[in-house]
Amino acid sequence: MSGRIDFNCDLGEGCGDDAAILPYVTSANIACGGHAGDEASMRETLRLCRAHGVAAGAHPGYEDREHFGRRALALAHDEVVALVTRQLARLAAIADEQGVALTHLKPHGALYNLAADDRGVADAIAGAVAQCDPRLIVFGLAQSELTDAAQRLGLRVAHEVFAERGYAANGRLLPRGQPGAVIESLDQAIAQVRELALHGRVRAAGGETVALRADTLCLHGDRSDAAQFARAVRAALEADGVRVAAL
Repeated sequence: MSGRIDFNCDLGEGCGDDAAILPYVTSANIACGGHAGDEASMRETLRLCRAHGVAAGAHPGYEDREHFGRRALALAHDEVVALVTRQLARLAAIADEQGVALTHLKPHGALYNLAADDRGVADAIAGAVAQCDPRLIVFGLAQSELTDAAQRLGLRVAHEVFAERGYAANGRLLPRGQPGAVIESLDQAIAQVRELALHGRVRAAGGETVALRADTLCLHGDRSDAAQFARAVRAALEADGVRVAAL
């Protein structure tokens, strides 16, 4: 049984009510101007993180706003390193102005999903973090190439699970657009959260039970009901005696 979990949300993307979500989460992954966000949104999200005592991290993604960073791009290793470095540096500079110390980095969208299975992409992301700020915790899909790559470089790692995304039997997320990929029912999401936080397991789309390490739990901030989900998920975890705290 798990006694503690971080609760994170992707924010600063210009499509959700960040101010309503932040009181319920413990870590924020802030869009760095790639798939979404700009200096104003980064500054405001960092301000809100400071006000609510929420850990702030970078959320770099493919620089493809038309597809919200959810389309994989064919980039060379050095291009991935440069992308992550550029976006992390941009957020870090604003965080420094705001007096906020960044705590973690989590890739966004297609970059995140590719890094889960592509060792080259995972190595590029982890290498960029190691070069820029090795104190940062790397958030990656639980038991994936990204978490392995970060650990090989001696970086701290958080194995991430999801509140409202469906899983395949191999422990990977179902691709968006596939039936069951996004969980719309709050009750179903809370049931999945409880299984993950309390027992380290999830029921896959085919009915299989998959064991997953759960250090940090993600809720997507771009859904219209994200604030309602955040409030309910936090309440359910605390009712089960799980300590919800940043890493």
